[in-house]
Amino acid sequence: MSRDTQSGADTPAIDKSAVRNAATVIVLRDRDTTPAILMGQRGAKAAFMPNKFVFPGGAVDEADRAVPLAAPLPELCHARLADNAPDGLQHALAAAAIRELWEETGLVLGTPGAWPDAPAPDWERFAATGNLPTASALQFVFRALTPPGRPRRFDARFFLVDAEDIQGDLDDFTHATDELSHLQWIKLSDARNFDLPFITEVVLAEVEARARDREPPASVPYFRNNDESSLFLRLRGYPQPD
Repeated sequence: MSRDTQSGADTPAIDKSAVRNAATVIVLRDRDTTPAILMGQRGAKAAFMPNKFVFPGGAVDEADRAVPLAAPLPELCHARLADNAPDGLQHALAAAAIRELWEETGLVLGTPGAWPDAPAPDWERFAATGNLPTASALQFVFRALTPPGRPRRFDARFFLVDAEDIQGDLDDFTHATDELSHLQWIKLSDARNFDLPFITEVVLAEVEARARDREPPASVPYFRNNDESSLFLRLRGYPQPD
């Protein structure tokens, strides 16, 4: 997660009651043979989901809105991200997904290229790899709003990406920060043996159903928790079909 979702002396003050937009990345490896996903464990002192095994992800930063993308999101994903949400967040969500994957695992979802301008501080290490972030391989597959009453609340969009679209060595985590420990590829069939958040277990069911299918889902599940109710909605993009 982003630095401001962790506890620590250098954590900036934030409104704990605010819902923050967030992006999570599910990297799927060997999907045609023995599918595996990349996960890591959050720290015991983390304010959000301590000790849990999670996918890399975190809150959108303001700088993500202006990050140059070598390729945009697929059109269908772009439309579905605006379903039941303000339009205009798509670019920032895609950039946040790529940045969080890099920060928490050291893996690069990008393509070789020069940045047109000096990168924002949170993007300097990524830019130093000689790559521009690219969003064309991201597939929007799930959305979940954290229930009220939690220490942090996120409106999280989950993106599936094939490991074949990652640059470099898939087993090299040396460039990762210390936000996640025990980074590892976990077989889908073994994932539920780990200590997972409830929502991660729900998302895993979607991933298992789509592990060998590279086409976008017919619709995207949206688990919306607010003060009034908890609902499962389906995001299809807009305009809605007749």
